[in-house]
Amino acid sequence: MPSEPIDPKRLAILNGATRMFLAHGYRNVSMEKIAQAAPVSKATLYNHFDSKNALLAAVISELCESLLQTMTQATIESDDVENNLTQIATSAVDLIYAEDALAIYRLVVAESPDFPELGQLFYASGPQAALTQLEDYFRRLNASGSFNIADPVFAADAFFSMLKGDLHVRCLLTKTLRPSADDKKHLVSRVIAFYMRGMLHADS
Repeated sequence: MPSEPIDPKRLAILNGATRMFLAHGYRNVSMEKIAQAAPVSKATLYNHFDSKNALLAAVISELCESLLQTMTQATIESDDVENNLTQIATSAVDLIYAEDALAIYRLVVAESPDFPELGQLFYASGPQAALTQLEDYFRRLNASGSFNIADPVFAADAFFSMLKGDLHVRCLLTKTLRPSADDKKHLVSRVIAFYMRGMLHADS
């Protein structure tokens, strides 16, 4: 299926908003400043996004888009569960440890005590969407008889949690720490091997 054409104005707004949020924080950035950074008119900005909250949600969704697309393609196009999960894990790791994703995560955590809606936006636009999609995939596996996953909700949460763990905490706390391509590949292979043993055990 052909992808939708990219709206250059929308992309410019998202890029400008991302730069401004990361440079100045959420509370210190106005819609007017974002319009200037894009650069677009305020009318164009509000034509695409009616509030700063909606804009932040779109920035987070854009970061997560590749992961969600990978999950959709992998789980629909292939019956190879291990390969599907490997593709999902690879895309998830690329997202989790991306510089912008780590920076947005820090931003939301720092500002959520004063702006709790930011945390809710971040969760709904990113982690919750990915979790829900993986939970649905596990339920389909159960329905097909391929596996017997007792708790798809816990299984999805455990999958993503294993890809984060202590490494993600250290990357959040140390801006210079980033896993290499080999580090990420090794992490994915270990998690998938461990996870598949647990899933297969559940089916025995």
